[in-house]
Amino acid sequence: MGASSNERTPSGWEELTAADPNHSAWYVQRFRTLAAQGQDIVGEARLIDAMLARGSRVLDAGCGPGRVGGYLHAAGHTVVGVDIDPVLIEAARTDYPGPTWLVGDLAEVDLPDPGFDVIVSAGNVLTFVAPSTRPAVLSGFARHLAPGGRVVTGFGADRGYPFPEFLADAAAAGLSVDLLLSTWDLRPFTDDADFLVAVFSRGQ
Repeated sequence: MGASSNERTPSGWEELTAADPNHSAWYVQRFRTLAAQGQDIVGEARLIDAMLARGSRVLDAGCGPGRVGGYLHAAGHTVVGVDIDPVLIEAARTDYPGPTWLVGDLAEVDLPDPGFDVIVSAGNVLTFVAPSTRPAVLSGFARHLAPGGRVVTGFGADRGYPFPEFLADAAAAGLSVDLLLSTWDLRPFTDDADFLVAVFSRGQ
C-alpha cells in the first residue's frame, strides 16, 4: 500500500539515525567530550546572547543535546528547545536542566507562546530538515517571532540546501535579511563563502 498523502516526511536526521541507531549517542558523547576537554562549544550561543536583553525568550530550534540553549538559560534567558530526536532531548534535560526541552518536528511545531525574541537554529539543522518541509519550518519561525524578534540560522554550503534557494525560501516565509555572515564570529559573507550565518527579522 502506498504512503498516505498526509504522512509526514522523515527528516534527514531521522534517516541518518535509522541507518545508524548509535549515531545519536555518538553525537551526544562528542559534545560531552569536547566540553570535558575545555573546547569552545558555545560560540553560537555567545553571539545570540549579545543580541538579547536579559530575560529574553529564546527558541532553540533543532536544539540537539542542548549546548546552545543551555548556555543561554544560564545567561538568564527563558529557553525552549525543540528537536526531533528523543535521545538528544534526554541528553539536553540531563546536561542542561532549566530550559523547556521538547521532542518535536520543526515543520509542525506550534507553541502556545507570546513570541520569541530570538529563534536560533545552529549546527546545520536546516540541512537536516526534509526538503519538502523547509518552507513550513521557515514560516513557523516567522510565526513564532515576537515583535522585533529575529531568526538566526547557520549551516554549511554543499549540504543540499543552496544558499540562494534558502534565502528565497526565507523571503517567501516573510523573513527579511538583516545581516549575512560567513562565520559565527562575525566575518562578512562573500559569494564564495562555505558557511552562512543569516540574521532575519519578520517583514512588515
